[in-house]
Amino acid sequence: MNNKTKTWVISGVAAIAILGGGGYYFANSYIGNNVDIEQVLPASTAASTTEAGTGTTVANEAAAGAEQLNGDWTISEGSKVYFSVTTSQETVNFVDEQVSGTWAINVDDASQMKAEGQIEMSGIDSGNSQRDGHVKEADFFDVSTHPQATFTATSFEGMPAEWTAGQTVDFKMNGTLTVKGVEKEVTFDAKAAYENGQVLLSATTTVTFEDFGMENPHSVVLSTENDIQVQLELKLDK
Repeated sequence: MNNKTKTWVISGVAAIAILGGGGYYFANSYIGNNVDIEQVLPASTAASTTEAGTGTTVANEAAAGAEQLNGDWTISEGSKVYFSVTTSQETVNFVDEQVSGTWAINVDDASQMKAEGQIEMSGIDSGNSQRDGHVKEADFFDVSTHPQATFTATSFEGMPAEWTAGQTVDFKMNGTLTVKGVEKEVTFDAKAAYENGQVLLSATTTVTFEDFGMENPHSVVLSTENDIQVQLELKLDK
């Protein structure tokens, strides 16, 4: 092999390495996670105080009952809905802060409870405008035709009659999730707390791409799991 040929070979290898590295960097930038999920529930599941003279920590037993909890609550500022997709590289989170809805709480009779909410699909944000534009197109969420996604709760299971301030209560919230005009019966595993006059709700459920007529976005770069986690992080005011 003469020197000229060697130079072309070396240059070609270098070009492939640069293009390959650049392509990986571009793909990594396009698919990387830029959104952290922010929890609305307090970091500790129980407020506590120290009993004077003993050094013993005891739970704050202030209870919130029907008087504080029953009534109509409205989703307020600071509420967010997330959905997460796991790839072979990492989990990518999307957030939507354009959330609205109501929850009629009745801790005396859970069968009387009602809840509904919606998000504006144009508000979906993953911190990557190219990716966000793609998921809003017709082959995924088709936002121009279906501008909202909604959830209507039909029943609540395991709701206690009293909530202890600073502690969470666990329950299940059953209902209908509608995306792209397609209805899917789902169950959210939920936790709620009453704190500073607000109801804080965190709830998760899992659906799939196929549930709403979408294809799994596999690519030559990475694979994507079929499950999509939907997570509600809501603050409600009375």
